[in-house]
Amino acid sequence: MRILGLSAYYHDAAAALLCDGRVVAAAEQERFSRRKHDADFPLEAARFCLARGGLEADQLDAIAFYEKPLRKFDRLLDGFFTEAPRGVGRYLRALPLWLRQRVWMRADIERRLETRAPVCFLQHHESHAASAYGPSPFAAAAVLTLDGVGEWTTNGLWEAAASTLTPLAEIRYPDSLGLLYSAFTAFCGFKVNSGEHKLMGLAPYGEPVYADLIREKLVDVLEDGSIWMDQSYFAYRGGLGMTSRKLDALLGGPPRRPESPLTRREMDLAASIQRVTEEIMLRAARHLHHQTSMNNLCLAGGVALNCVANGRVLREGPFQRLWIQPAAGDAGGALGVALLIWHQLLGHERRVDRLDSQQGSLLGPRYSDRQVRDFLDSRGARYHYFEDEDLLCRRVAGLLASEKVVGWLQGRMEFGPRALGSRSILGDARSPKMQSLMNRKVKFRESFRPFAPAVLCERAGEYFPIGGGEESPYMLLVAPLAEEKRLAHHAPAGTGLERLNAIRSTVPAITHVDYSARVQTVDPQRHGRFYKLLKAFEAQTGCPMIVNTSFNVRGEPMVCAPEHAYRCFLATNLDVLVMERCVLYKEEQPEARAHPLDDYLAQFPLD
Repeated sequence: MRILGLSAYYHDAAAALLCDGRVVAAAEQERFSRRKHDADFPLEAARFCLARGGLEADQLDAIAFYEKPLRKFDRLLDGFFTEAPRGVGRYLRALPLWLRQRVWMRADIERRLETRAPVCFLQHHESHAASAYGPSPFAAAAVLTLDGVGEWTTNGLWEAAASTLTPLAEIRYPDSLGLLYSAFTAFCGFKVNSGEHKLMGLAPYGEPVYADLIREKLVDVLEDGSIWMDQSYFAYRGGLGMTSRKLDALLGGPPRRPESPLTRREMDLAASIQRVTEEIMLRAARHLHHQTSMNNLCLAGGVALNCVANGRVLREGPFQRLWIQPAAGDAGGALGVALLIWHQLLGHERRVDRLDSQQGSLLGPRYSDRQVRDFLDSRGARYHYFEDEDLLCRRVAGLLASEKVVGWLQGRMEFGPRALGSRSILGDARSPKMQSLMNRKVKFRESFRPFAPAVLCERAGEYFPIGGGEESPYMLLVAPLAEEKRLAHHAPAGTGLERLNAIRSTVPAITHVDYSARVQTVDPQRHGRFYKLLKAFEAQTGCPMIVNTSFNVRGEPMVCAPEHAYRCFLATNLDVLVMERCVLYKEEQPEARAHPLDDYLAQFPLD
């Protein structure tokens, strides 16, 4: 049976194809349209999935949409009548779109995909829960879903066993941990649904001095992790933004203007809301464990991308093992809804894979050596082709060891927001200058942003006491760096961003100011050639890790095809580009000066 899952219209549109219960393909629309967080109908992503499965749309047995549009419309109408006349302009602008398209979603899907296959609609948090449990390596688990809001649910607690998900409890809009975190994201001058990871990265530069105030005035947190928010401090229910002037007064002034200098207030606010978020997630996890007595926990929803909180849940919570959907946000709902139909609605047996059934989340397009070479030849590019894979990895490892910054396009593209060694920019984790260099001259983003280490799975425990078996293949856990790898056993000198330049460890490029790192463990089963590259780097340097960040610049989606990688390589300060077995050096390229950086960056608005 062939099921196409879809998520669309709100954030990170995506498509996923399931054939007889096996995940065949999954991809976000943004990777094809080149519009970051593209929320439009995922037509190109769906076409890729169908092509990967060798199918036409009419051969599908079912199309599944990740939420119920009419229930969401009901919530929007409720918000309008509750808050009227505030926000009337926003609702009047939104209403024609709903009446023209989203209320008639079934017909819209049939028209765009040119098919009469049956279309099913399931609930948003059901889709999240299935995306977390379905591919997990657990026969049974507790499931926690947290995001901004689906139809009405913002937080769901579930028990999962065999092929069945059983709902236990929920929190409903307007009380929402995801919206609370997004409100502080906006207040600190970052873009909602895009800049939350920046707020998380900023938090270690501050102190949680506002945490008590947040708990006293903004959100009442109960022992079971449920919350009640004082809506007088927020504006999202009326559609006027995220926060009100009452919050401005409470926090000592108006929100930070985007792109203006960061101040101590933003750092302390980031630290404070991060602390409160972690506490809420820990309480919810402990309550869920009390309810289910399960040893395993699965997470999904946008809040599950908060890898600092995830790390605390694993280390300090009651569960022995944790598995997080790599595409935890709305994109993962496309996969979850297809799995939900296959297992829960149709009753097919769920088979458990020892690693998991997400296939390393490498579910997107891949390009053969022949396709890469044909493209490079068409551009007149100069490249070196390596028939021997081991020689290729040794050569690239040597370049990394000499502090070259390498663009790396290999195999199938990642599904989810993290680069996992297929569409990555790589650097030497031992280099004291690499973090600053990659932020300023390659990624063109804020200097405070940390980078993640990709570390050989068998040696991860030497550096990062992750817990739960020392495995984090999807870069969704933050762990502290082992004490013996630190160069100073006290807080780095200075305050705020002054702490950025301190050399804190033997691997300074991936060590955040609080001695933490967002870890990716690399194993031969999931990561293939990327694992071989790390082994070659280890053989040459003794170091089992490198810097791994997504292959893109600020405001741009992760690259997908060779042409995206090549254009980014020419227009930025990347030294080397490796696409499959082809190695390109910047100084050898005749086109290197033909792609002005400003023109390239202008294509991608700041996020």
